[in-house]
Amino acid sequence: MQAYLFVHFKEKRTPDGEQVYFGVSKDGFNWEKVNDGNPVLWSYYGDKGVRDFTITRTKEGKFVILATDLSLSYGMLNQYNHSWSEAARNGSKCLSLWESDDLIHWSEQRLIKLGNEDFGCLWAPDIIYDNKSDDYVIHWSSAHSSNNYGFKGIYYSRTKDFKSFTQAQLLYQKEDSGIIDSAMYEEDGSYYMFLKSEQNPGKIILMASDDLTGPFKRVDAFDKSMENVEAGLYEAPTAVKLEDGRWCLFLDFYGASAEGQGYVPFIADNLASGQFVRSDQTFKFPYGFKHGTILIITMEEYERLKCFQKKPSEY
Repeated sequence: MQAYLFVHFKEKRTPDGEQVYFGVSKDGFNWEKVNDGNPVLWSYYGDKGVRDFTITRTKEGKFVILATDLSLSYGMLNQYNHSWSEAARNGSKCLSLWESDDLIHWSEQRLIKLGNEDFGCLWAPDIIYDNKSDDYVIHWSSAHSSNNYGFKGIYYSRTKDFKSFTQAQLLYQKEDSGIIDSAMYEEDGSYYMFLKSEQNPGKIILMASDDLTGPFKRVDAFDKSMENVEAGLYEAPTAVKLEDGRWCLFLDFYGASAEGQGYVPFIADNLASGQFVRSDQTFKFPYGFKHGTILIITMEEYERLKCFQKKPSEY
């Protein structure tokens, strides 16, 4: 029997919101807070805030968390001049990284620089293992000097050990809008990448490819699944394959005050069909939470996390 871990942050105007939070679930729908709903890890380097998490279990059994190095609580009030465009252009060229062997004891935060001075801020990383090359592909969204820091594209870098990284390359660019929040999954040898399209449409879209690095083709059936989803109110897609073989896609609803934000689930029999059905009533989380990733864990790991407690003096 499998369980689930959700790594996320909270949309708050105070610095404690932009830290690392855990939620756990036995079924992927009904969630419980970890550490009494307090942060599990705290960012002390870079912008001193982290957002937009991804987590993976490596083939060696190590856990890796990556996050956007950005604090709106601190940054919007000083170095970014209350401007999202300023943050996008001049934000961090690094991602924050933590590693663990057991989900309880974590390494010190590291900043990994994957963008050079041609990049704007590196947003919303995601990690996928590439069976063909036996390495990990980290992909993220950025503005770039190649189009005068206009529409954001998706870029990627490869690593075998999360210490050495290849030079960043373009993964996908949408001609008529920026794209952010890429999340990629493998199913039956094909790769499926969910994206937030900022325009045309201002919704989540799904791309498919026979190769992890493309070329990608739009899944039209998914557009039909999103027809009744309000434009401009959802972002940060993350998906997980449930124990019964179905896929659950979670979309982050941000069309409300911070306290009312959170994820909405959509269910599909498989990714290839692109046919997802909204399932709001099946999902429950103990508080409002933002942009994260779900990892399948064992029941032993679930029980361990349920018991996890961290004193303020231990941060």
